[in-house]
Amino acid sequence: MTDAAATLAAGPQAPGLARRMASFVYEGLLLFGIGLIPGALGALFVALTGQHHPLQGSAALQVITFVIYGVYFTWFWSARGQTLPMQTWHIRVVTADGHRLSQGQALLRFFASCLWVAPATLLATLNHWTRWEALGAVGLGIVVYALLALLHPQRQFWHDVLCGTRLVTALPEPRRSA
Repeated sequence: MTDAAATLAAGPQAPGLARRMASFVYEGLLLFGIGLIPGALGALFVALTGQHHPLQGSAALQVITFVIYGVYFTWFWSARGQTLPMQTWHIRVVTADGHRLSQGQALLRFFASCLWVAPATLLATLNHWTRWEALGAVGLGIVVYALLALLHPQRQFWHDVLCGTRLVTALPEPRRSA
């Protein structure tokens, strides 16, 4: 089988790295807003009751935010194959054979996608780096992880390879004239 035939048999190539990273940045902005929800609810609780709740601690809010992110991604990836940023940039996540992800597959992909930030976060924590040093390490880790996709024959991210999923171009259906 020739290289071109192997590529066609494996399915469409991943969208370009620049487009995927543009979607990633848009997703980050959306997640920032979503991440404010637990803190806002905690502040509202204190304002209404005058009492602090144990779930308002920093670690608890981080866990709650992580769970909210997990629900967000799992639902969108299994229901539509796209989050809003992915829809904007015409990117869809599918299984290796091109089908929609189950909720289990979407949840596995969410946990595996932590590879974007987990190594740098762990390194920063173990070395007691300042917030700015940790942020710089995470930023560098994101760039390195994104560039590692260039080593894959179909330019897929490695968490997708690990989960048996892939990103594909999802152009909108052309509108039909009445």
